[in-house]
Amino acid sequence: MLLFKRPTAEQIAAFLAAQRSQTFSYPEVGATRGKLPTGYFVDRTRTQLGRGEVTYLAACAALRRWEIFRIGWVELSPPEAPLAAGTEVAIVAGRCGLWTLNACRVVYTLDEPDPPRHFGFAYGTLPDHLERGEERFLVEWNDEDDSVWFDVTAFSWPNHFIAQCGLPMIRRMQKRFGRDSGRAMQLAAAQTFAGVAP
Repeated sequence: MLLFKRPTAEQIAAFLAAQRSQTFSYPEVGATRGKLPTGYFVDRTRTQLGRGEVTYLAACAALRRWEIFRIGWVELSPPEAPLAAGTEVAIVAGRCGLWTLNACRVVYTLDEPDPPRHFGFAYGTLPDHLERGEERFLVEWNDEDDSVWFDVTAFSWPNHFIAQCGLPMIRRMQKRFGRDSGRAMQLAAAQTFAGVAP
């Protein structure tokens, strides 16, 4: 949904309520668990967060708090949404006096305690999203070298004529989100490691 001013909390709540009865807007639901489907743009961003268990646990906690959206130009609503399969969220982004309001639903979560340890989730687009596809956010603790990584993997394709017309800008924003969310996770992990609650 394209808006000419920032949506109010009431508008966002009504938007999300209308999404609850909708199905995903793409057929390959859950595909970020394995081989990605063809016919989509694919984005991958991998960011090292540090090393060791403290960093890993801090990154997992940051992901539960949706810290990936604390980047200044995009927000998640509601900010306290539970990180659980079936949760609907709105992604609000503003640029050049225009605002977009996009609907997603958490497809799955994962918490793999055996080495290499993984924690994360994926969400997929609902019909009222400019794009269609899925995005996975994953924290990984590599037991071989003790490194901790944050990985974003997504596949997407325009779902609306506005997205098709503005495809170059949307592609830049998608890549920027991958980089900015990685930096947000680095900051959250570093603050916790230094003993500062993020």
